[in-house]
Amino acid sequence: MKLLISILFLFTLVATFTDIKAETNTVSSTVVNNTPPTANSPAINIVNSDVCKTSSVGAIQLPYIGASGGTTITDLNCERIKLARSAYSMQMKVAAISILCQDYRVFDAMIMSGTPCPYMSSIGTDALDAWQTEEGQKLIPEGSQYKTVLLEQTQPKPVKEEGDWDAIKDFGLIALSMLLLF
Repeated sequence: MKLLISILFLFTLVATFTDIKAETNTVSSTVVNNTPPTANSPAINIVNSDVCKTSSVGAIQLPYIGASGGTTITDLNCERIKLARSAYSMQMKVAAISILCQDYRVFDAMIMSGTPCPYMSSIGTDALDAWQTEEGQKLIPEGSQYKTVLLEQTQPKPVKEEGDWDAIKDFGLIALSMLLLF
């Protein structure tokens, strides 16, 4: 029995020392007391799908300073279509077409189809004649192909002077070279 107690005591002693060694391990780590600052960009929500605006947001964060911002962007073509739709629904068809004709693509399409955009309450051929005047050309939307064609037609063509000055220059160069050779 003494042998059994001494073996048990020995196992208990070994287990105790092994346990103590396991608890004395140290772990090296760095503790951060605070989190780094973060730049958050604002949320710009456009909930209604019938709004002609989109949003753009952004942020940047550096170690000691951060910045964020946001803006809304208006879609002018979307607004133009909505205005034309409203005018058309109020039975103002010429006004609706006039609103759409502020876009150079619609303006060119109307001219090419033979139905020019209204001009100061004139429609049809009267409107076409009015658009071709100097005053009317100023009101044609920028980017229109029709405007460039009209401007090319109205600009005076350069007048070529009488005489062939190139031939005279060539003769002078030939005469000078002949003179130098002899």
